[in-house]
Amino acid sequence: MSTCADRSLTPDIIAIIKATIPALEAHGVAITSEMYRRLLADPAIAEMFDPTHQSTGMQPRALAMAVLAYAKNIDNLGVLGGAVERIAQKHVSLEIQPEHYPHVATALLGAISAVLGDAATPEILDAWGKAYWALADILIGREHQLYDSSAHAEGGWTGWRAFRIARATAECATVTSLELEPVDGKPVISAVPGQYLGVDLDIPGHGRTRRNYSITSSPNRTAYRISVRHVQNGVVSGWLNSTACVGTELLLSPPAGNFVLPEKIEGPLGFICAGIGITPMIGMLETLAGPDVTTPVHVVQIAQSSETAPFTARLAELSHNTAGRIQVVTHLTSEDGHPTAAWVAEQLPDGVSAYLCGPTGFMRDMVQGLPDAGVPANRLRYETFGPDTGVTD
Repeated sequence: MSTCADRSLTPDIIAIIKATIPALEAHGVAITSEMYRRLLADPAIAEMFDPTHQSTGMQPRALAMAVLAYAKNIDNLGVLGGAVERIAQKHVSLEIQPEHYPHVATALLGAISAVLGDAATPEILDAWGKAYWALADILIGREHQLYDSSAHAEGGWTGWRAFRIARATAECATVTSLELEPVDGKPVISAVPGQYLGVDLDIPGHGRTRRNYSITSSPNRTAYRISVRHVQNGVVSGWLNSTACVGTELLLSPPAGNFVLPEKIEGPLGFICAGIGITPMIGMLETLAGPDVTTPVHVVQIAQSSETAPFTARLAELSHNTAGRIQVVTHLTSEDGHPTAAWVAEQLPDGVSAYLCGPTGFMRDMVQGLPDAGVPANRLRYETFGPDTGVTD
């Protein structure tokens, strides 16, 4: 079995990893489910994960697809650059440190052995150990850069920083926005619109847990705003949507995420969001509503009903303040059913660059359907909520 001190990927190792692809296709979810069972036996690690994603199988399926993609591209890792960056950004938001990686290695290799049995030969386990640490080195290096950047940014910090929930505002029947102010009263990092925060909080009667929430405030150096959808029977979202949370303290990691506007905008922009998927886009739209911006912006908001569509008043205000340069179309699924990619494409101008965010099924339909409807794949940028389950699969 490989150790973290021996990580070279020789042609022989690459060949062994490639040879395990059929086993991963057949047993990948079983392996990752077993891996998480082993990993989450440690309470300190378990609090980093959303139990909903475990109970529904989302997290194991997402990881199984990621492991399979890694195996298929192990001789051309440049193809995985975007996925590696998303993982690194998520890791720093949850304060994942180098010392956590050996725990994952032990759980993964143990799971491979348990699920595959005698088929998991010493050669296969050794190859996957080396493959794991080759990827881990890449992630640890990038995460070090991100941690260092946050530490040296104006208003920056390292680790967890104490904030207080100062105010709560209902955005619709199911979504509440929370204003988070630093307890020390010092400046904060001015987040890039579209980024999110890692949140470490202690739910009364349930203990500590960590979550990620998009920043929905305009860039500033005094506070952040997050907006949380109340999930039915959700302990964390239920508490954050109650008046009980106002005045309490929680911990934040610095802003993270790369689902952001480009430095140079060329051509019109489209924002396609379903439900709470609008949250990473609000900060972008606030920025694009600035007086010096001339970019045409088209927003397609999809919600179950008018009562559960967040930020409709703010979207109307942004459209009014820009004299219609920001155009908003709302599609209510309770009235018209789920929109097709062809319908969405009809709401967008030629040459648009489109940003998408929403549940996995919706995202899969849009990412697969919009290119056929006239919006090229290279003009799509997207983010899903929950684990990245491979919306293009």
